[in-house]
Amino acid sequence: MHKLSFINRRAAWSAGLLVLMAGTTTARTQQSPTAAADPATLVNPLIGTTNGGNDYPGATLPLGMLAWSPEEPRNRPRQQVEGVPGSMRDDPGRPAAPGGYEYTSNRISGFSLTHLMGTGCAGASGDIPFMPYTGEVTSSPADDLRAEIYGSAFSHDDETAQAGYYKVKLENGVTTELTTTLRTGSGRFTYPAGKPAIMLVRTANSETGSTDAHVKIDAANRIVSGSVTSGNFCGYLGTADRRSYYTLYFVAHFDTPILSTGTWQNSAVRPNTTEAEGGTTYGPKGFVPPGKGSGGWVVLDTSKSANVGVRVGISYVSQANAVANLSAENPTGTAFESVRSKAHAAWNEALNKIQIEGGTHDEQVVFYTALYHTLLGENLYSDVDGSYMGMDGKVHTVAPPQKAQYSTFSGWDVYRSQLQLLTLLEPGIAGDFAQSLLNQANQNGGEWDRWTHNSGITHVMNGDPAPPSIAAIFAFGGTNFDAKAAYKSLLLAATVPTAHDLSKEGCPVECVGQRPSLDLWLKLHYIPVGANAWGPAADTLEDATADFALSELARRMGDNTNHRLFLGRAQYWKNIFYPQATPEGGYIQNRNADGTWPKFDPAATEGFVEGSAAQYLWMVPFNANGLFAMLGGKEKAIQRLNAFFYNPDGSLAVTQSGGLHAELNNEPSIETPWLFDFLGQPWKTQEAVRKVLNTIWTNTPKGMPGNDDLGEMSSWYVWSAVGMYPQIPGRAELVLGSPLFRTVRIRRPAGDIIIHARGADTNAPHIQSLNVNGKPTTKTWLPESFVEHGGTLDFNLSATPNKQWGTNPDDAPPSFEP
Repeated sequence: MHKLSFINRRAAWSAGLLVLMAGTTTARTQQSPTAAADPATLVNPLIGTTNGGNDYPGATLPLGMLAWSPEEPRNRPRQQVEGVPGSMRDDPGRPAAPGGYEYTSNRISGFSLTHLMGTGCAGASGDIPFMPYTGEVTSSPADDLRAEIYGSAFSHDDETAQAGYYKVKLENGVTTELTTTLRTGSGRFTYPAGKPAIMLVRTANSETGSTDAHVKIDAANRIVSGSVTSGNFCGYLGTADRRSYYTLYFVAHFDTPILSTGTWQNSAVRPNTTEAEGGTTYGPKGFVPPGKGSGGWVVLDTSKSANVGVRVGISYVSQANAVANLSAENPTGTAFESVRSKAHAAWNEALNKIQIEGGTHDEQVVFYTALYHTLLGENLYSDVDGSYMGMDGKVHTVAPPQKAQYSTFSGWDVYRSQLQLLTLLEPGIAGDFAQSLLNQANQNGGEWDRWTHNSGITHVMNGDPAPPSIAAIFAFGGTNFDAKAAYKSLLLAATVPTAHDLSKEGCPVECVGQRPSLDLWLKLHYIPVGANAWGPAADTLEDATADFALSELARRMGDNTNHRLFLGRAQYWKNIFYPQATPEGGYIQNRNADGTWPKFDPAATEGFVEGSAAQYLWMVPFNANGLFAMLGGKEKAIQRLNAFFYNPDGSLAVTQSGGLHAELNNEPSIETPWLFDFLGQPWKTQEAVRKVLNTIWTNTPKGMPGNDDLGEMSSWYVWSAVGMYPQIPGRAELVLGSPLFRTVRIRRPAGDIIIHARGADTNAPHIQSLNVNGKPTTKTWLPESFVEHGGTLDFNLSATPNKQWGTNPDDAPPSFEP
């Protein structure tokens, strides 16, 4: 996620959640006795649409290309965002939220065809907004950034959001219904009697603007078509990303006669015209300026029916491909209800990969909504004919065994647990993810970018998440990609600095290199202060994780020499551990190139990314034992971890408790509760994780702890709710918590994982005993072979900790160093 949204999100928490008290066992009512037969009905897309979650509520399919969802203008002052002046926070050219939708807003400016899910910055995509309107077009919509004229207010009482379907009745009297296939959408708009029935198509108004746009209206055939050229993800932070890097083409077929037409171009309104062109530009600050952009409108004949249907196809390749996608997936005569029914069925198929029994209704809703959000992060990018626009600006076609190209990977986020969950459930699709990432790198001169959006590289965040992403997919069974070619490419990127690696362009947030300051990593064995980095200490930790994952890829490829080399390089984090950092003990911190140590505050974020030094101390997930040794041994490590997770009064401090405590609403801390398993105190892992599940995640619009980050945070919830977590990057061991539900069945091609949890119905978090495949065990982790083949887990849970279970040194998960 992005720093500038992280602070915003954290400020939004209510005072009542500043410190979460200990005590996790509560009575449950309205238990669900059997597995949900229709899990799609348990999805609440409004979860995460405020409080900084930045999810969108509209209609889409799992990993779908088209996501038809509302856009809301920025009509009121926003919360403080660190580093962003007030005039920028409240710029009318920004959307209400990065997902296009903010639950506390009450005005809609259009319904766009594409969206990013749960991101920071100012969002992106939000392409081709359609807006039903019932007045006269007398001024240019380009001059109406706050949608005061051409938008409409609405009430949440008149809004319905379901998996694959969205409906809202606007204050202007129009009822909008939306549903989708993978690459197309179906809209049904019911206009009020006695008013003009107009549809505005704001082709230039992507969420963060555009540099070009075209619209063409064919009234005789009831078709509106065109394109928009956009990009500009995080472009307001600096000029490195203030550019366009994709073009989206669309074609819309109306089922109602078009009575008249019009277009606008910048501030000029042109009735009775059928074509217009021109983008909004990105303005002087990276946002849409007033009076710029183009679009068109049609006046529709509702004399015979108030209902207007529209079928829309999109493509990132060409207008012809948009037509072909529409013909293949949503041809003439396809009924709206047919598309809606198939969308619902598609979501049931995806969500039924994990079947749960037990828990309250709200817990089941939160669970299936989290699984739903996990499947919205990445997007299908290739057309029905297999073609897609590459990072090199050329059209490519997927080649077997790859079935589809995917786009939009927020590597810094999703390498931690989202890719592992998706691979566990859909290894074939995950293998296509890996091949897609390799294709992107090959088309980008061999460089793997941290955050790709459509056919563009954005460089956002830090470190090199490509190795842990690819290694995780391979470890969890997504092997249907050219793993040897991916390994060869990543090996080169980790050993030979590029011109981009040596450049400060885009730094600190958007450093253009795959491995910024790789030359200094190779020379000093850490990233020093003054290097090309967002946070030198954080970059050192991320690079160590990348090298560990690369060592795992080397091992799996049979390259033992580089396995040993990169396993050794993965220990470079020790070079920024200063034993005398504080009176309490050592910390990982910034270090100067000459080996000296700058001034240090463990509660501060200096040298780190979206977290404090105290929160980053624990981010050595592949070598916990090595970290404990640096801290002075396990007893000292237990004291430090206890101080990190508990307040002096014994209450848990898992969010909003200050820089010296855990922050479970963001990625740098999400692996920390599981470390108690490594220290022989697994009951504390069980307690802390359950406290987060019971309090931070709720069945409300603000029931998600901050940016969802393309499903990463939602995937953490899903893993935690089934009682396990992929702690070690690039490997498939699972460390154990405790299941939230009585029964869980994870349906997988390689073999189901079946979980029974006696005592879960009382919300008991503590493991008394565990059988794996019928045999008792005290180990607090599962080996890779369990993921490979599946198996059965039988938990016996209680409200009281069993401080003898999982406490022997041999019970702890493995650590890795030479």
